[in-house]
Amino acid sequence: MAHLDLEEQEQLDQLKHFWKQYGNLISWLLIIVLASYAGWNGWQYWQRKQATQAAALYDELERVAQAGDLAKLDRVLADMQEQFGSTIAAQQSALLAAKTYMGAGKREAAQAALSRVVDKASDEGYRAIARLRLAAVLADAQSYDEALKQLAVTFPVEFVALADDRRGDIYLAQGKQKEAAAEYLKAYRALTQDQDYRRLVDVKLAALGVHAETQSGTKP
Repeated sequence: MAHLDLEEQEQLDQLKHFWKQYGNLISWLLIIVLASYAGWNGWQYWQRKQATQAAALYDELERVAQAGDLAKLDRVLADMQEQFGSTIAAQQSALLAAKTYMGAGKREAAQAALSRVVDKASDEGYRAIARLRLAAVLADAQSYDEALKQLAVTFPVEFVALADDRRGDIYLAQGKQKEAAAEYLKAYRALTQDQDYRRLVDVKLAALGVHAETQSGTKP
């Protein structure tokens, strides 16, 4: 028993020595790990809460847009941008608001909403959509150079043909039929045969006297 007591005492002394040397470090590591875990859970909860609240506000904006209440639309959109500006719902809200503004003839408001998506959106798909629509809004205001600037960027591959087509529309509005045809032809070649939009581009080309199928490099 004395031997066991001595051995246990040695182990206890070693443990005390170890804890004296590393105890503070271990305590701080545990605090950091627990704090990180708590922070992660808190962040996840905050994200879910933000998404839920943003979705509810988007529903409200959608109802206001359908009702055509532009004054209330301004307020709801401002709330969305202020409270949930980094969410997907905020980007969707701005796109919907811009469409509603244009339908009501409020071009400047539509331009502001789309510009915010172009400048602030984290999703490149939403940025691309906003650029395409903003280019159309600017072209409608005959700000052709500004419209073309919106298209003078690298688009995600799925939007390249749409950018070419929009560029063709802008050139055509300027009376530059040759340049318009060249852009429409690029769009036609970038689209596949099973995409309905390709037929619309084909119609635009035909109106300019260009038969896309006879041009080299087209997709079957």
